[in-house]
Amino acid sequence: MMGKKDNAERTQMEIASLEDLVPRNHLVRKLDEAIDMSFIYEEVKDLYSDFGRESIDPVVLIKIAMIQYIFGIPSMRKTIREIEVNFAYRWYLGYGMHEEIPHFSTFGKNYSRRFKDTDLFEKIFSKILSEVAANGFLDTESLFIDGTHIKASANSHKYQNEVIRKEARSYEKELQEEIKRDRQEHGKKPLKEKEKEPEMITQKVSTTDPDSGWFHKGEHKQVFAYAANTCCDKNNYVLDFEVTAGNVHDSVSFWHLYRRLRQNWKYGIYYVMDAGYKIPSIARQLIKDGKTPVMPYKRPMTQAIFQKI
Repeated sequence: MMGKKDNAERTQMEIASLEDLVPRNHLVRKLDEAIDMSFIYEEVKDLYSDFGRESIDPVVLIKIAMIQYIFGIPSMRKTIREIEVNFAYRWYLGYGMHEEIPHFSTFGKNYSRRFKDTDLFEKIFSKILSEVAANGFLDTESLFIDGTHIKASANSHKYQNEVIRKEARSYEKELQEEIKRDRQEHGKKPLKEKEKEPEMITQKVSTTDPDSGWFHKGEHKQVFAYAANTCCDKNNYVLDFEVTAGNVHDSVSFWHLYRRLRQNWKYGIYYVMDAGYKIPSIARQLIKDGKTPVMPYKRPMTQAIFQKI
């Protein structure tokens, strides 16, 4: 016999709590149990006034952003819509069934007016990572570094050309000093220092998002983007990252990232990287610091000097 479901249950009055409606194995329960976010109050207390209208709970703002990224929701606007109808999300935030959820622009306004130019998010990242390390989940004998480009929300046709001074390589001064020492050790005269005019280059600067950079690689579409260089351990935990404009090469971003890794993760032995980081100065520095660089072989880009006879 074919069953037919009526809609009477839609208007049925029931007594239930959010605690009862959220499944015991739901991810938000695991997040709530694993990560104690109360430390955020101490970190942001100096950013709030002691009087006036009560603000949105800062922990709630951070949790909303976590919901967006953990559950892969594409925008803050859609995240708020999902929270409004999702009991599990409401439970995680501590909001009741009928309590009004903050407007989607609230996080953006708090970020630009209160959290911007602070290290709040870095502290949250470090706090969570320290708990991961304390529980023995990290394996940092081998560190894996790679970069990826993230398209900026900027119109590729809205830009202006700017002439700027080309930055010298970060290791240029150290390289010249090493050449000087080597020549002295071999009884050679020091090289004459030539006065060079600063090299100027022209680059596109977005009028929508000036912090992004014009990126193109091979047949990739040319867009304004950001470059994110990320270091992970063997278990895929992110240990640190460096975000730059999309036109900054990986071998340049490496140095800022490596200095922090060297300070915070001193026991990393093997550094596994792709060809974007394969330059002599990086390999030399790693070896000098007692590390082992693991990089792919790259065929020399020269003409063959030997021919089969």
